[in-house]
Amino acid sequence: MPDSLNQKLILASASLRRLDLLRQLGIEPDEIRPADIDETPLKGELPADLAGRLAMEKAAAIPTKHSDAFVLGADTVVACGRRQLGKPADDVEARRFLEFLSGRRHRVIGSVTVIAPGGAMASRTVTTMVRFKRLSEVEITAYLDTDEWQGKAGGYAIQGRAGAFVAAINGSYPNVVGLPLMETVNLLAGLGYKP
Repeated sequence: MPDSLNQKLILASASLRRLDLLRQLGIEPDEIRPADIDETPLKGELPADLAGRLAMEKAAAIPTKHSDAFVLGADTVVACGRRQLGKPADDVEARRFLEFLSGRRHRVIGSVTVIAPGGAMASRTVTTMVRFKRLSEVEITAYLDTDEWQGKAGGYAIQGRAGAFVAAINGSYPNVVGLPLMETVNLLAGLGYKP
């Protein structure tokens, strides 16, 4: 196990939300290196399997320069039934997502993979249930005008103005934001990372 004073953490994500969540815990990654992988779902791939695969591929795609580096990869998938709602390509798709989620329950599936020095790997997938109130056309249009939906799975950011759309949540709130914190800390600690 590497000396805890010389440990390094690489975040394999460009997500500012994930970075903010780690900082909330007092964890500051030494490097941020977004993984360049194809995030297209495989034919017939279930949402939880997709999130798990992408988190693992993101972590594995980062070559480490340091033998003592931990790599953290994560992914979030929004799903309603078998339908997966990724990051909308434009405001037209974001509108379709919000109209689809209006008045419905959906799952936010977050997966985290940590690769430790030496190659040991651990993963965890977390599901949070979210129920939206019925959204009016005015609410949807006003939300789209904020551009807050850009780059967000499902086309919304719960930590922003879309928080007013949430009628109920069951499970990890930080998972919906982008990273299940308890599970992430436990994975890091289980592999020997000491912030």
